[in-house]
Amino acid sequence: MLGTLCTLITALTCEEADFLGVTVVTQKPVVAVTTGETVSIDCNLGTGTDGARWYKQIPGGVPQFVVYHYHASSPTYGTGFSSPKFTSTHQSTSDYRLTIKNIEEGDSAVYYCHTWDTSVKDLLPPVLTVFPPSSAELQSNKASLVCLSSQSGPFADVTWMSGGSPVVTGISTSTAVKQPDQTFHISSYLAIQASDWNMDKVYTCKVSLGVVSALQTVKCSKTF
Repeated sequence: MLGTLCTLITALTCEEADFLGVTVVTQKPVVAVTTGETVSIDCNLGTGTDGARWYKQIPGGVPQFVVYHYHASSPTYGTGFSSPKFTSTHQSTSDYRLTIKNIEEGDSAVYYCHTWDTSVKDLLPPVLTVFPPSSAELQSNKASLVCLSSQSGPFADVTWMSGGSPVVTGISTSTAVKQPDQTFHISSYLAIQASDWNMDKVYTCKVSLGVVSALQTVKCSKTF
């Protein structure tokens, strides 16, 4: 029986200041394979110097961080992605390849190759605001922490930590929305139990934008 045809569309982006020269990132436009096959997507970073970040976006969904690979270090994977299903290799400091094995229907998506030009000196760290859960939520034994990021570029890595340890579940992060002032806003939600919130744990939202990042913490403040 023939496998289902899956389409992997590649897109490209890089971040740099508008007044600098253009960094050109190059990918093949469309790859079509059948289920069970292996596919490789190549990306040339041009003058980008901060390695390749790969994102997956299913139509109508938000971009998902797949893997970050800098040629001098091992790949770092996003939540829900791992080797050997997804592997990143490099042929040079500017040529990277994402390989997806045993293709499934759920792998059909737009894949973004993204880099940063680390020669940009005026890149500002994101401005973060973290909100604690509402009292109404806590009464239902549920809690949601909200992290709002105002930043200079559309692509960022958002992570949450609890007591200094990474959180891997209960996270929902929106796609970036461009504002009239040319900044971008991202909102990230962390769902936890009210009992965890009441244990006085420190929760941290971290947003990384290329070579710069910002942290914001929040914890339960009890009054007696």
